[in-house]
Amino acid sequence: MSPLNPAAAGALPPLSLYVHIPWCVRKCPYCDFNSHAVRDELPEQAYVAALLEDLDAELQRNASSARALQSIFIGGGTPSLFGAAAIDRLLEGVAARLSLAPDIEVTMEANPGTFERQRFAAYRSAGINRLSIGIQSFDNACLQALGRIHDRNEAIAAAEAARQLFPRLNLDLMHGLPGQTPSGALADLDQAIALQPDHLSWYQLTIEPNTEFHARPPQLPLDEALWEIQEQGQERLQQAGYKQYEISAYCQPGRQARHNLNYWRYGDYLGIGAGAHGKLSRWQAGQLLIERRHKARQPKSYFDPAQRLAGSETIAADERAFEFMLNALRLTDGVETALFETRTGLEFSRIEPIVTAARRKGLLEAEPQRLAPTLQGRLFLNDLLEMFLD
Repeated sequence: MSPLNPAAAGALPPLSLYVHIPWCVRKCPYCDFNSHAVRDELPEQAYVAALLEDLDAELQRNASSARALQSIFIGGGTPSLFGAAAIDRLLEGVAARLSLAPDIEVTMEANPGTFERQRFAAYRSAGINRLSIGIQSFDNACLQALGRIHDRNEAIAAAEAARQLFPRLNLDLMHGLPGQTPSGALADLDQAIALQPDHLSWYQLTIEPNTEFHARPPQLPLDEALWEIQEQGQERLQQAGYKQYEISAYCQPGRQARHNLNYWRYGDYLGIGAGAHGKLSRWQAGQLLIERRHKARQPKSYFDPAQRLAGSETIAADERAFEFMLNALRLTDGVETALFETRTGLEFSRIEPIVTAARRKGLLEAEPQRLAPTLQGRLFLNDLLEMFLD
């Protein structure tokens, strides 16, 4: 694929920051994230210092990453195990190194089992303006099967308090759980909607490699039940005013997760913390270079500056079309066609025959100014994406 003239490509993509805090109270049997159960006292001060050292190294390696941050996402693990003072030091350190957009979105993940009102009010004072609570279910039997440390009452109390404390609130909710019926899954969804979050991440449980559930698979609902849950759940969400804007993300009007939108629109993001991944673009000698870097997964290795960067790779030009589509076509409304060139540095003409073929098959919308999957394209997304594999 031919490179695009830098003058036609325009500015670099928006920049976000992902921060990974890898500790949790207990590893859930379905979780394949880089998380480690707490055994001793959390090394909060040392870890925040390592995070800021990591950020310094990222900025030194790539001067083009010194753009204003549009969003920060603190994920895990369970970031809410860290005290507000540690989060405050982290955010102050970030602000000292990078300019922040005036309306920056700052998200932190939280577990209802660690929720204390005074503690979470302090997170808000530290600069967190969007809380994402991992509810997963409101059914105590399902929560026990998932290995969660909270119960229904704690989940509801945490969501109600967070709604008062934070201007933006996301609830994570899963369906297709062990022993779950369609009526149970829909009751969970109804309870989540009743709590009035402005954003809901509602997704089906999948069994991932290297998890306890993969080693000892639980009995999950049959495909017919899963389809019923999905179909009726989407209808209830729509009736409640939640628009599906991504495969598993629903929001009230104008309340999309800006951090995740940047991922799906093939934006750039710095990744700091144990196991964190980042993607950065820069122009060099008239070519757009896109690099991915990832950090050591084990906290012990991450604390050692010599071992902190676990690997990096430059994304070859002939891989970018698929990467771009893999992200962009998760969005129900897709992206502007022009975004392909500005984010990949490639001529759109290189994928135009594939786009035309996908439109003829009814997998992409016919609108020439957008790359958006049709309903059929969303149902057969893997088939659509395979068309962009070289």
